Amino acid sequence: MHYKKNTNCGEVNKDNIEQEITLNGWVQRRRDLGGLIFLDLRDRTGIIQVTVSPKDIPLAEKVRNEYVIAVKGRVGPRPEEAVNPEMLTGEIEVQANELEILNPAQASPLPVEDNIDTREEVRLRYRYVDLRRPEMAGKMVLRHRVAKAIRDYLDENGFLEIETPVLTKSTPEGARDYLVPSRKNRGHFFALPQSPQLFKQLLMVGGVDRYFQLARCFRDEDLRGDRQPEFTQLDMEMSFVEEEDIFSVVEGMMAGVYEKLGEEIEVPFPRITYREAMDRFGTDKPDLSFGLELSDVTECFSETDFKVFSNIIENGGRIKALRFPGGAELSRREIDNLEKVAKGNGARGLVWLALKEEGLQSPVKKFIREDEVVALGSQLKAEYGDLVLAVADEEKKAAQALGSVRVYLGREYKLRKPGNFFLWVTEFPFMEYSEEEDGYMAAHHPFTQPLIEDINLVDSNPDRVRARAYDLVLNGVELASGSIRIHSRDLQEKVFEMLKIPLEEAEEKFGFLLEAFQYGTPPHGGIAFGFDRMVMMLTGDNTIREVIAFPKTLRGVCPLTGAPGKVDEEQLQELHLRLEEE
Repeated sequence: MHYKKNTNCGEVNKDNIEQEITLNGWVQRRRDLGGLIFLDLRDRTGIIQVTVSPKDIPLAEKVRNEYVIAVKGRVGPRPEEAVNPEMLTGEIEVQANELEILNPAQASPLPVEDNIDTREEVRLRYRYVDLRRPEMAGKMVLRHRVAKAIRDYLDENGFLEIETPVLTKSTPEGARDYLVPSRKNRGHFFALPQSPQLFKQLLMVGGVDRYFQLARCFRDEDLRGDRQPEFTQLDMEMSFVEEEDIFSVVEGMMAGVYEKLGEEIEVPFPRITYREAMDRFGTDKPDLSFGLELSDVTECFSETDFKVFSNIIENGGRIKALRFPGGAELSRREIDNLEKVAKGNGARGLVWLALKEEGLQSPVKKFIREDEVVALGSQLKAEYGDLVLAVADEEKKAAQALGSVRVYLGREYKLRKPGNFFLWVTEFPFMEYSEEEDGYMAAHHPFTQPLIEDINLVDSNPDRVRARAYDLVLNGVELASGSIRIHSRDLQEKVFEMLKIPLEEAEEKFGFLLEAFQYGTPPHGGIAFGFDRMVMMLTGDNTIREVIAFPKTLRGVCPLTGAPGKVDEEQLQELHLRLEEE
């Protein structure tokens, strides 16, 4: 037979009844009823039932699960009692008159079906089989559709998709570079890009006023569920813009993506400053799908006799608290878990007060006066049955620790409302102190503009300098990060000076950018999305490994190919490299 298909399994319907068609695919399931063999034939579009008479086609006796076959036959209705309403093709079947085995298959190392409990390492080792499963195939289709919706929208809005180099220069961007030795330039190395940051700024200098790219990026850092050593970034840059211009473009793009997927989201997205986010939620990526906002209750204990609180206040610290409605009935074990979360995120401890009608219940009850409890309850609008949780420490530490407790409560007690809760967080700190480096470092990257009105605070109070940086957050996950960039050499050199980067070092690492700034650079800004993370949020998965075709494990290895692997001595010699003995 001529095995080339003329239609897809999932596209056959009642309109095709009495037509002769040819299908290709994998055998999902085989049932032998003696005089008739039923084959569920699968391709990327779906599954259809094929009936084969082994008397007419003896080859059908040899067919097994995951064999690749071609079938030619007539489309007919299923008997009424055999109709399967759960299948798109459940009302029809193909009555085969020809069959060809295109390739046999060994027993599959994992079930080719949804909702399997196979270990992830096995799934990654046999990823080419895992990708056949309908849910994985669906994720790849979704990823494609999201990318296409983005490309269509940005094209319609005047953006050009331009590729930037993968072999580039090592520049400090916050994580370790992957280095590539140069065979023709002994002792010199390329670096794989952590992002296209400098090149997209150079494109703005080059007059490309609206650029985007689905760029491959590489970072040699410790991995977790939303990190991979190589990942895809939706990179965007625009000239002659301010923050609101970028917000408007992004909001329109996200609304378009969700519309293509059959959902609606409300725009514009709310905006809050970094300071407000930390005050209210204890994190710079707040989850707005539930309440439990933090409150500064320091004034309630301004004259307290409770030494734990008074010592913190005297040393300039603050007391942050939140109210957990109905939480007074939590067991001691549950409260112990909350304390572990707080301490695991930097808190010295977690103070809890259960407000019960029979009276206050708390391990610190004897240290806190009744008027302080009344003031606390009034500020938090607490009622009987509520649980009050408080952390006392340096302001940022207290907020972050209690913010982590808030996130735990939202997840553990299913407080999150369904929906997509987008949020812009703005005015991030320009610099952050690094104990490891014993100095201030760029909180975003050194090419971000500080707020002009804050530059005079650099010497006296660097912690208060704000940046023209912004993040897009969805349900507590950072989807994108961006900023308005520096576009003058004088300001860029000033920022390098602020960050204690010597001029000689700046010239060596960023001289090409500084030089470009001398040839007419427009004001510009941009944003970069973690594209894998965006797709992960759309699928509801907890790790980006689920939406990447061939991901690495948390150890940074590929079980499928065995990468990274050793190379032979000859290759090392060509690259002028020698391995040291361990």
